[in-house]
Amino acid sequence: MRLESSTASATFSLTRGGRLASLVVHGTEVLTTAADDEAFGWGSFPMVPYAGRVADGAFSFEGIIHRLPVTKPPNAMHGTAWNQSWTKTSAGEMTTELGPDWPLGGSVTQTVAIDDDALEMTLKLTAGEQAMPAMVGWHPWFRRRLLGDASVVAQLEFDADQMYELDGHMIPTGKMVDPPQGPWDNCFTGVTQPLTLTWPAVVELSLTSSCDHWVIFDIRDHAICVEPQSDAPDAFNRRPTVLDPGATLTETFRIAWTSLAPADDEDRTASS
Repeated sequence: MRLESSTASATFSLTRGGRLASLVVHGTEVLTTAADDEAFGWGSFPMVPYAGRVADGAFSFEGIIHRLPVTKPPNAMHGTAWNQSWTKTSAGEMTTELGPDWPLGGSVTQTVAIDDDALEMTLKLTAGEQAMPAMVGWHPWFRRRLLGDASVVAQLEFDADQMYELDGHMIPTGKMVDPPQGPWDNCFTGVTQPLTLTWPAVVELSLTSSCDHWVIFDIRDHAICVEPQSDAPDAFNRRPTVLDPGATLTETFRIAWTSLAPADDEDRTASS
């Protein structure tokens, strides 16, 4: 599924988890792109019905222990929707069931829209015939370098009040700490929006979301992940948001852009 405006194009893969497979802004691809054998490490995929890790691939809900596929040993990670085929229901909407790897039913719909300034994505998670814990989020992989130029390196700017302390298996301990200097593979709260990613003299992205948690993963040399989430990893084993049967959880993620290229460079891009 492809959406276009005068400044950008966004391509979504229905067969690879409803993910944003490509985002070209002012003629430049800003996301890492697909590898046939790679599940998590490219594009921008919805994380539903949980985001980040679930400790030991298990959680207790209403007195029953439920087990999930261990996708990042020893933990489950990033939900089940990334592993589902999605169905296009309109020009800017797609949907999927949560699939056999999720024990409590339910479905998710993603609505997307693009204009000359931004791409906006909305996830609506709907419980099925039984109550369920619920989380949503997005996992974008932004390129660290653009245009094949080692000097065009992304600069991330954000401010956060607190960060979740993690144990040896990358699970929050329940303690909040002051954010240290990066690099990070951590979840933050009290984040001032927008967060910005700037590739000097090329483009700047401004990231905003209705989600109040952000995971920053910038320990890879080739990419930076800036992930809005409705809760912190392993929330199902703490105090999860619970949906009653048929109830919904809805969150949005907006990626806005500004060209930083000189006017003559923009003119050449537009005419090419």
